[in-house]
Amino acid sequence: MSHISKPPRRFPLVAIRLFGLLRWLGSVVWPGKRAYRHYLSHGGLELTEEDVPVANLPPGLDGLRVVQISDLHAGPFLDRKSLDGVLDLVRASRPDVLVITGDFITKSADDMHELGSVFMEMPAALGKFAVFGNHDYHERREGELVAALRRQGVTVLRNASVALAHRGAVLRLVGLEDIEEGRKVDLEAALKDRADQDGATVLLCHHPDVSSRLPKGVFDLVLSGHTHGGQVRVPGAWRVWSRWLPEHLDGTRPLPGRRGLMHVNRGLGVLVLPVRIGARPQVSCLTLRPTR
Repeated sequence: MSHISKPPRRFPLVAIRLFGLLRWLGSVVWPGKRAYRHYLSHGGLELTEEDVPVANLPPGLDGLRVVQISDLHAGPFLDRKSLDGVLDLVRASRPDVLVITGDFITKSADDMHELGSVFMEMPAALGKFAVFGNHDYHERREGELVAALRRQGVTVLRNASVALAHRGAVLRLVGLEDIEEGRKVDLEAALKDRADQDGATVLLCHHPDVSSRLPKGVFDLVLSGHTHGGQVRVPGAWRVWSRWLPEHLDGTRPLPGRRGLMHVNRGLGVLVLPVRIGARPQVSCLTLRPTR
């Protein structure tokens, strides 16, 4: 199923140099990490609570709570101290399942150290699961990230799936490599252990453009990130920046031409500058409900 992949996004050289200059100004000249930490702890963070209708949802999965976070981008602008409010929201949401849809780091696997043991501190009755985002392939040290996350109780699903039993029903989580930067995106391998049991099937994939590449009738819910909700949605500049972004920036919508829904989380971190306008950082708490 190689059609799942898409060509990697590449910015013009002048844009890359400008981004690097702005990141240096925001992290070295201006104390951007401290500024963004203040923003997160003083009203910047948003908890989205939403009932998600799932066709043919078994009674045992009615009310199951899936909490999603995404796009931390540890490094220049975000560290463990920045995440106290996130931890509070996750704990208050009482997740049955915690999912993290990629981009743990910004430039290097060493950025992972900035997050400390925050995932170990997050509760999840049925487990914690993650997929990689495009930034997580920098330096091709994914194995180190997998090991670091495993030590905190997080399972990274790399073209793989897991079945979670809950009140006599099964929630199947399927995780794909990033469709731009993953060396191999193999949906067939990810689905090979899929059981013919009553339950719901949820796909974790960092890039929301996967939604138009999926076979019909397989997934009840797709969870993605990547977009930051646009991060800076300012008229004028937005017309230029939006050319590199997926069409669906945030929130829940039907899968195009397919049954099921997609939810795109705006993420927690930032790129280039520690600024968000019109796209607040987000923790999503999704409660599965049967369709009426």
